[in-house]
Amino acid sequence: MSEIPHYVGHRKRLRERFLKSGGEALHDYELLELLLFGAIPRGDVKPLAKRLIKSFGSFADVISADPRTLLLEDGLGEAAVCSLKASQAGAIRLAQEQVLNKPVLSSWQTLLDYCRASMAYHGVEQFRVLYLNRKNVLIADELQQRGTIDHTPVYPREVIKRALELEASALIMVHNHPSGDTTPSRADIDMTKRIRDIARPLSLELHDHVIVSRKGYYSFKSHSLL
Repeated sequence: MSEIPHYVGHRKRLRERFLKSGGEALHDYELLELLLFGAIPRGDVKPLAKRLIKSFGSFADVISADPRTLLLEDGLGEAAVCSLKASQAGAIRLAQEQVLNKPVLSSWQTLLDYCRASMAYHGVEQFRVLYLNRKNVLIADELQQRGTIDHTPVYPREVIKRALELEASALIMVHNHPSGDTTPSRADIDMTKRIRDIARPLSLELHDHVIVSRKGYYSFKSHSLL
């Protein structure tokens, strides 16, 4: 009679712990193990999960990594990478559901959490605009531009044109800094002021411009730059 591999009992115990106490009771690498179980049905995935955490830095960094980068890791095939990226997509979808069609200004932290989940871990800069109606309800969330690791081209005329098409009354601009430093550049400040000055005569309110990163966020309004 063959001996049952040790990882079989480990998987069962880890699943039971998760179902009983939830994700907060698990380490980052243990959450990764759970995601890998289905894609890698045999073998001990704990060493792989620990190696991924060490290599990328955290659970969030692993599931947010570029799929091509993940595929370069020994032990990760397409099924495993798909499982990791599906986890990230699910987290973003959940965060998005909590802000769509709801008054944004009364749930500001929820909005920031969504922006960080969807943008903070990208390796290149992205610029998105959140368009609001008269009740400050989010009516559109649109990615305007993708740039390089430290620059995103932004066209104020296109931002305002889209706001008028949507009959929006206000907007919030968001972009990410892959470097982790949320300090705005001179170009960030100048571009924000240009859009604000174009919007005002059209009765469009620029509520804020937020820079997000892995380390936190920076609000132009909170720093009196609007």
